[in-house]
Amino acid sequence: MAKKILTAFIALSLFINGHGLAQTPGWYLLDLQKDSVFGISVTKVYDGLLKGKTPRPVIVAVIDSGIDTTHEDLSSVLWSNPKEIPGNGKDDDNNGYIDDIHGWSFIGGPGGNVGLDNLEMTRIVRERRAFYDSLSMEKVPTAYLSGYQQFRKIKSEFDDKHEQAVATFEKSEVIKLTLDSMVIKIGNTNPTLADFQKYDPVGEQEQSVKRGIIRQLTSDPDFPGFMKKLNDVYEKSKKSVYYQLNLKFDPRNIVGDDYHNKAQRNYGCNDIYGPHSSHGTHVSGIIAANRNNAIGMNGIADNVRIMAIRVVPDGDERDKDVANGIRYAVDNGAQIINLSFGKNLSPDKKIVDDAVKYAMSKDVLIIHAAGNEGKDMDDPSNNVYPNKYYTDGGEANAWITVGASGWHDDSTLAAPFSNYGKNTVDVFAPGVKIYATLPGSKYGFQNGTSMAAPVVTGLAALIREYYPRIKAGQVKDILLQSVTKVQRMIILPGTQSDPVQRLFTELCVSGGVVNAFNAMKLAATY
Repeated sequence: MAKKILTAFIALSLFINGHGLAQTPGWYLLDLQKDSVFGISVTKVYDGLLKGKTPRPVIVAVIDSGIDTTHEDLSSVLWSNPKEIPGNGKDDDNNGYIDDIHGWSFIGGPGGNVGLDNLEMTRIVRERRAFYDSLSMEKVPTAYLSGYQQFRKIKSEFDDKHEQAVATFEKSEVIKLTLDSMVIKIGNTNPTLADFQKYDPVGEQEQSVKRGIIRQLTSDPDFPGFMKKLNDVYEKSKKSVYYQLNLKFDPRNIVGDDYHNKAQRNYGCNDIYGPHSSHGTHVSGIIAANRNNAIGMNGIADNVRIMAIRVVPDGDERDKDVANGIRYAVDNGAQIINLSFGKNLSPDKKIVDDAVKYAMSKDVLIIHAAGNEGKDMDDPSNNVYPNKYYTDGGEANAWITVGASGWHDDSTLAAPFSNYGKNTVDVFAPGVKIYATLPGSKYGFQNGTSMAAPVVTGLAALIREYYPRIKAGQVKDILLQSVTKVQRMIILPGTQSDPVQRLFTELCVSGGVVNAFNAMKLAATY
């Protein structure tokens, strides 16, 4: 057991120590030539191209986890429903949603708000296992064979994921509790390497953890920092075991809808803050944080109205909610929709496809994060949903899929976690250490294609502000044609432990990183 604990400690240490970076807030707004960081030249646009020009307001829907509507840098840029009277408990504009002042939540209801939810694979296993477990491979009717095989594959993946989560949770819990006990005995809440070297362990478990922490503090003496990250691993694995991968946990009754009625649209509540609004708040700040209040940070676009639509819990979003979120955005005037979320299973993809088709018919641009698995999206087995490909053939023409880049103009330009695809990912944009708004009028750094997508959304909004006659599909063309082309070999995302070099042009359709200055100059010619 002690050997297993030490092995687990070393593995967790490697995981934790591989996730530390530092960078200047707002680097992604800067210019590569002038500032020597691979930003998208937003500051250069405001310093020159936009002088003397007046933007018109553009409504951007952020379909996400929720938004802190009281944030000092966001409250002034929120969309407000002009036909709704706040707080009167009536659907004044007859759109089916009562008191939807700044947007709507499709994962809240009479019972409160859904915070934690399952992964999609958990829901599929829970809903289908009774039927498919009653069948055997030898006796499956031909009509059910394909479904049976798909279920078995999902069930196998679920079992593996659950087993890994349980193992990580148990090991991190042992290390955490043992270290907590040792710290109490040492009598110093911030013990040093010397403190642990002098500590006399009780039993094999403490002895094993002592060896592990000495190894850790020898390479990095920041004990509080290590403990914080260890706690993060513990909490994440605990969440997986008790909620995301727990077949007995299903919070949907909170919403109060008929979940299996896919045509149902008028459900939810007007609480767009929700219990987990950090992600959506951060995304919104990147797009449109107030540029004129001399506090916090600057968003990319200077005249956006953020429409908050809550469909993403801490877990996988549900197709019904995503479809309804898109339709709500379109029906209430959104010209751009940001989707910084995704999952690898979509049992009701057609209803999402139909909503996307509706958005396309209304000249709405959709911008989606490629995902953070470091995988090639051209491989069909690596699908991320939602996506632009319709189940009945064809694709959305005004849809942009975004990969994440960093600040160095070298082989590390592509973020190590970013998905990519020569044919399936359209552009890259900054997504490493992005500084933006957080709940409680705070600010902080986050990483992910979830941050890269709103960088592109903010730029798209800037185009539609200053050139309102340009159509959604044309905005996509402008963004792809105006990238900073990257003609160099880079380390392929997902291969950091055994680096593979590849031309950046093979990572996305455009072969580059979005550039605001180039895009705005090109837009002026349309």
